[in-house]
Amino acid sequence: MSSVRETESPGNIGSNKSTGQHEELGDFSTTLRVLPISALAMGIGALCAFVALALLRLMGLFTNLFYFGRWNTAMVSPAGNHLGVYSVLVPIAGALIIGVMARYGSERIRGHGIPEAIEAILINGSRVEPKVALLKPISSAISIGSGGPFGAEGPIIMTGGAIGSMIAQLFHLTSAERKTLLVAGAAAGMSADVCFARCSRLACGGVVAL
Repeated sequence: MSSVRETESPGNIGSNKSTGQHEELGDFSTTLRVLPISALAMGIGALCAFVALALLRLMGLFTNLFYFGRWNTAMVSPAGNHLGVYSVLVPIAGALIIGVMARYGSERIRGHGIPEAIEAILINGSRVEPKVALLKPISSAISIGSGGPFGAEGPIIMTGGAIGSMIAQLFHLTSAERKTLLVAGAAAGMSADVCFARCSRLACGGVVAL
């Protein structure tokens, strides 16, 4: 009993005198390495803001292509189309295209986007494949543009997180640092999406006020 008390005493935490082995404790100290990681996170945040804007424009492009047959990136409602009863076939066509992409591209594009980002952190060591970063926004834009009942937040979060993860893998960072940059990209994408929505509402409010 005395040896147990001696090992568990405050002065001997993390060590075992009887065996000579040392137990590793978590180190939460900050080093100068946090500076380049912070700089990368800020750069990823700025980049993902433009990526979020590009994804929203891509959704507008597919909406115009599917329902109006024109090349335009403006965000429009499909309600004003002239397809008549044939408009019910548009979501089916979009679903078939996405099914082919998921079958022959990557099954990771299935889902909302946020669960996949969490899975990448918890299971895959914050690693996201480059093809997921490419196929996920395209499939999401096709889904939403063809009339799918989905929002832009999940795909934007997944795309931003994928960009952060790829940049971290490019610089051969550790798992914890990859997680930091993945979350930075995901947060930047979400913030940009919310900012665009608020700015559009403010602009509409200003027009109404005028």
